[in-house]
Amino acid sequence: MKKLLYIPALILLAACSSKPKDKKTELADLKKQQASISAQITKLQAEVGGGDSTKTTDVGVVILKTTNFSNFVQIQGKIDAQDNVMAYPQSPGSITGLYVKAGQHVSKGQVLVQLDNSVLNQNIAQAETQVALNKTLFERQKNLWDQKIGTEVQFLQAQTALQSSQKQVSSLRQQANQFRITSPINGTVDQMDLKLGQVAQPGTTGIRIVNADILKVKADVPESYAGSVNTGNTVKILIPDANDSLITKVTFAAKVIDPTSRSFGVEIKLPVRKTLRPNMTAIIQIANYTKLQAIVAPVKAIQKSEDGDYVFVNNNGIAKRVNIKVGNTYAGQSEILSGLKAGDQLITDGATDIEEGDKVKAVQSGN
Repeated sequence: MKKLLYIPALILLAACSSKPKDKKTELADLKKQQASISAQITKLQAEVGGGDSTKTTDVGVVILKTTNFSNFVQIQGKIDAQDNVMAYPQSPGSITGLYVKAGQHVSKGQVLVQLDNSVLNQNIAQAETQVALNKTLFERQKNLWDQKIGTEVQFLQAQTALQSSQKQVSSLRQQANQFRITSPINGTVDQMDLKLGQVAQPGTTGIRIVNADILKVKADVPESYAGSVNTGNTVKILIPDANDSLITKVTFAAKVIDPTSRSFGVEIKLPVRKTLRPNMTAIIQIANYTKLQAIVAPVKAIQKSEDGDYVFVNNNGIAKRVNIKVGNTYAGQSEILSGLKAGDQLITDGATDIEEGDKVKAVQSGN
């Protein structure tokens, strides 16, 4: 470009130093100089890559069509059993009977472990003897009362004594039941390390019962998605350790934000599958935005400028720049809100090597 600046200066010096010429001669000289300058400009343009209007660039294109677009929130959770409980005794005592082992299926209310309650059993036997005596006395007193023999007070006293002894037996039996561990649910014994003679304590010595037929995934979702993640959203679940996946719905989404983690909990019920176990890691992809019949473009085709986002389309072999408005982006695909329509040939490969008006040739295409 410096050569172009020097040439007019030389022309000016030559004009000032030469002798006056007639106008025809001067005009002829200027035309010669103009031709020489034009030739030099053409040469310089070629050297700096001024462009060849006949050059054609090979590009890859994608023929756009409408499709369903979804944006997903990806978080990590874990599988948990719907029923996963520890069964404890209600009173302390030494273990006198073990009736189950790990891995065994049990029913709700089934006795799993018996603790020593021999003293209570003796008290129950004595109380039952007293009940039998009071019952006999009451029946005799009742027969007399029905014959109008005796007083009403004697009848009521016999009745009260019988009822009191019956309540005492019931109370003792309830106390005796506290010296055993029973299953609160239907499930499988998942953990039991108890031994005969061991002293069991309430809240510390127990048996874990798990119902593995009813599983769910639990996870915490960041607060920023509180407005878009709700019960009923479509969700993809990937379980890497089980090499399994499924598509289902969000079963529950909490409304309260945890003040410490600034997140809220979600739960997704799982179908019965033998490969799934509690505490397995699960990758959760919750669809928090879905648009039907959307125009979607690969992210690699979108370019940015001070004026906004734009792409190139193949317009009958000519590259045409189109300004676009981009919506959500997920998995390398962007939703196009405006600027493109179905049927447009979007230039993807080679888009960064062309300019508006360049000749292009589609060497590959996709749908």
